[in-house]
Amino acid sequence: MKIDYAEFSSRGPVRDNNEDYLAYFQVEATNETEEARPGCAVAILADGVGGHGRGEVASRMAVETVLEHCREAEANPGLPLLGERVESVSAAANRLASAIRAANDSVYRAAQQGAGHRGMGATIVAAKCTDHHLSVAHVGDSRIYRLRADRLEQLTHDHSFVAEQVREGKMTQAEADSSTMQNVLVRALGVDPTVDVDISEVPLVEGDIVLLCSDGLTRELSDAQIAAVLGDCRDANAAAYELVELAHDDHWLSRSDTRLQVLRSVLEFLQRNNPPD
Repeated sequence: MKIDYAEFSSRGPVRDNNEDYLAYFQVEATNETEEARPGCAVAILADGVGGHGRGEVASRMAVETVLEHCREAEANPGLPLLGERVESVSAAANRLASAIRAANDSVYRAAQQGAGHRGMGATIVAAKCTDHHLSVAHVGDSRIYRLRADRLEQLTHDHSFVAEQVREGKMTQAEADSSTMQNVLVRALGVDPTVDVDISEVPLVEGDIVLLCSDGLTRELSDAQIAAVLGDCRDANAAAYELVELAHDDHWLSRSDTRLQVLRSVLEFLQRNNPPD
């Protein structure tokens, strides 16, 4: 299955740094060994929290740890998992969860050991495409979407106070969208020694588009706007650029305090965004 990948992000007008960090890699299918393995693609996005540059450190550390763990597992499929295996999902999903647990450990240790890093953390989403299946793992309020036949589906559940209130019927979505508590997370990397990682899997078919993004995009654009851009654009690069431009046009002046940090993994499968210099 061919993957069309792109990335783009913006730090917004009120920050000197970009606290989003991302990575993407592909492993080609091989039939040259006794154990033939299918190809795969992995996309990872983290959004740092903590301010004063600490979030930038946390997001980079989280993504690089997940990337290293996944690459090590590709080279050594017998690499032990960190944490308990979930029997209801595949080895790929369990590996993503293991990698995120490793990232949590790295960020937590760094936050405890250095005064300049105290209070840092990150949200993270990771997706792995293998054999027409998408494995998803996440912590926090960054999101993964799948667009299929003009229908946009959020594949993650925000680990935020307002999202929790909506799920429990204590707040309407409209109230959540205007709440001053939108930034309050109930789960993030680096806060505690261990973290619960949500994992799931969905099938992929030709023409599906997968988007990984931080809240800098979803605070500015509705799901309908995101779906329209993904559905209309001819390739991953065009879609990534148009999403960020639309977010800027809609709210750049009226909500200049909102940081726009977008990582999108749109594909016929995966596409992401990182900032141009």
